[in-house]
Amino acid sequence: MKKLKFGIIGTCCRGELGDYAHQAANGVEIVAGADIYEEQRRSFAERMKAKQAVVNIYADYREMIEKEKLDGVFITSPDFCHEEQACFALRRKTAVYLEKPIAISIEGADRILRTAKENRTHLMLGHNMRYMEFTNRMREIILSGMIGEVKAIWCRHFVSYGGDAYFRDWHADRRNTCSLLLQKGAHDIDIIHWLANSRSVKVNGIGSLSVYGSIPRRPAGCERLDTLTVQGVWSNSHWPPEAQKDYYPEVNNEDLNMINLQLANGVQACYLQCHFTPDTCRNYTVIGTRGRLENYGDYGKDCSIQVWTRRTDRFQLEGDMTYRMASPEDQPHGGADPKIVQGFIELLRNGTPPESTPQGARYAVAAGVKGAESIRSGGMMLDIPALPDELENYDFSALR
Repeated sequence: MKKLKFGIIGTCCRGELGDYAHQAANGVEIVAGADIYEEQRRSFAERMKAKQAVVNIYADYREMIEKEKLDGVFITSPDFCHEEQACFALRRKTAVYLEKPIAISIEGADRILRTAKENRTHLMLGHNMRYMEFTNRMREIILSGMIGEVKAIWCRHFVSYGGDAYFRDWHADRRNTCSLLLQKGAHDIDIIHWLANSRSVKVNGIGSLSVYGSIPRRPAGCERLDTLTVQGVWSNSHWPPEAQKDYYPEVNNEDLNMINLQLANGVQACYLQCHFTPDTCRNYTVIGTRGRLENYGDYGKDCSIQVWTRRTDRFQLEGDMTYRMASPEDQPHGGADPKIVQGFIELLRNGTPPESTPQGARYAVAAGVKGAESIRSGGMMLDIPALPDELENYDFSALR
């Protein structure tokens, strides 16, 4: 069994995802971490000490990669850092697990894929929703033919915590994210593509900074929060939205996005993302030629998938068939995080193809980028560029 040594770039927030990779009894260890902030380096060292892990700590990720001879690195830094950091690691033959979104531009995403191919080095994307129980069950139902040929998909994502999570820190500024259609929406767009077994080729949209543009902000020069992570200021007491304060100095990302997607195989899809709802809900409806399915909740004991396959002339809250989910409510993303980390380990050890693909991650970003462009140019229908053939058809798990 091949032993593996990993490092983490961006050690807090999603950096805690990499902690699942420390499996000393399984021959897998976290041996190093890099972060530009001292307090986050200190927090990482304490977490690793609790796991009885001996780690080296760096302020510069480049020094860590040059010195540590790592088998792989988890990149969980802010979105605008992904392109530079991933390409640096790939050029040094260090396998990369890259948190979504892959990049904040189409060109940046393509550069990462091209660098991985040219250096024949593993690249895996952190689209953990492909590892969630409810998305896999929906896909199984679709592939079984139960609802016939898929023709339409609708996804709505209500984000009650949007103000705290995305408008108090760097996410609020489109220079750091392009749009929340990438940071938040890349998950949902990727799942739409996965369920439809296709990719978007055209997009148009409308959206606006409807609420958070008028919230009092911190002055320029006070970009960082006083807490270690943005979760430190999350609270359900932060309601209603217009009563909040202390937002990021520059707020220009839309807090309401609605896009229409035309997929290559003829499926049509709609995606709505709202960051000022009182409740949180991620809901997919998939309509086929013989029925439709819809999820209620995405994990926990109350999560189910409803399937309707008989005609009726009235609304039915419950489907003709109900599938209950068993994914744990007390684990991040219903237990998907440790599963996707294990997928990275299996990729490096055995070449096992992961559910999440670089091509899929790129197409999710491309749809988000062009969706944001459409929103900001009056809702024009825009083409979404395809990958070059050599990247479209490349097997990033085989490294040929």
